[in-house]
Amino acid sequence: MRINVTVRQLHAFLEIADEGNFSKAAARLHVSQPALSRTVRLTEDALGARLFDRNTHAVELTPSGRELLPIARRIVSEFNESMSDLARFTEGRRGRVRVTILPSMAQSILSDGIATFCAAHPDIEFLVTAAPADSILASVERGDMDVAITVQPPPDGHFSFRHLLTDEFVLVCRADDPVLHGVPADSPLSWQVFERRPYVASTVGSSVRAATDHAFMRRGMTVRPAHETSTVQLAGAMISAGLGVGVLPRIALPLLSQSNLVSRRLEPPLETREIGFVTLQGRSLSTASRLFCEHLETLALQMQPG
Repeated sequence: MRINVTVRQLHAFLEIADEGNFSKAAARLHVSQPALSRTVRLTEDALGARLFDRNTHAVELTPSGRELLPIARRIVSEFNESMSDLARFTEGRRGRVRVTILPSMAQSILSDGIATFCAAHPDIEFLVTAAPADSILASVERGDMDVAITVQPPPDGHFSFRHLLTDEFVLVCRADDPVLHGVPADSPLSWQVFERRPYVASTVGSSVRAATDHAFMRRGMTVRPAHETSTVQLAGAMISAGLGVGVLPRIALPLLSQSNLVSRRLEPPLETREIGFVTLQGRSLSTASRLFCEHLETLALQMQPG
C-alpha cells in the first residue's frame, strides 16, 4: 500500500511536535500558519488518522501522532543523510575513480597523486590497474575503466586525449659502465652507444619499445637487443647485473631500486613521449574523476623541469 506523504510533510509534523505550537513551528519553517495547518490536514487525510489535539493553550500529539513520531524522525533523518551523500557526490567529494595506467608511470604519477587527493577527498574510492598500452585502451573502450593515463593513442576517432606531461627518454647504465669514461656528468651521450654496447630492450609490443625502435630508425641505426624484458624493474636488474645498457622514459626511473645505476641525457634531437588522459570519445567523466585529473595536472606541472 502506497501512502502519499512527503518528507516535507513529515518535517512539518516533527517541527510542530517539537515546538508544541503551530505559530512557532510555522516561523521555523518560514511558512504561514494557515499553510502549515493545511499541510497537517493533508498529512492526516493521507494517513487516515488525526495527529494533533489542539486547545487554546497547547498542541498535543494524539496516540497516532506518538506512534508516527519515531517513524517520521527516522525517515527524515535518512532522507537528510541521503541528500548529504548526494551533495558530496555532485561536488566530487564522494564517488569512485576507475583509472588504468602504464606500469612505467604508476609509481611516479599515481602514488603521490592518489595520496594527496584522498587527503582532501577522503570519501573518494579508487580502482587502479596497470597494464600495457593496448590493454589499457581496450579497458576504457569496454567501460571497465573511466580514464587511462598513457601515451597518446592514434587519432582514430575512438578516444579523446588530454595532455598531462612530456616524458623524455634517457640512457640508463651502471655507474662504472665504459660509455661514461671521460664524459662529463652534464654532457649528453650519443645514441651510437647502443650500437657499441649490449642493449637491454623492452619487449616488442610495449610503448617503450615502440618509441625506442622509432628513435633508432630516425637516426638510421640498426640496434639488435642483446636482451629483452617486459618490465622496467627487470630491465634495471639486468642493467645493474652488467648485461648491458638501456633507454627508458625518465618518469619510470623511480622504479629502479639499484644503487649502482645512473641515468644520462641523450643527444638531441630529444626523444619524448606525450602522456595524458585518454577517455572514450563522447563519454563524460564523473565529477570525482574530473577533479582527480585536474589534481594530477597540478602535480605534473611541479614534475616538469623548469
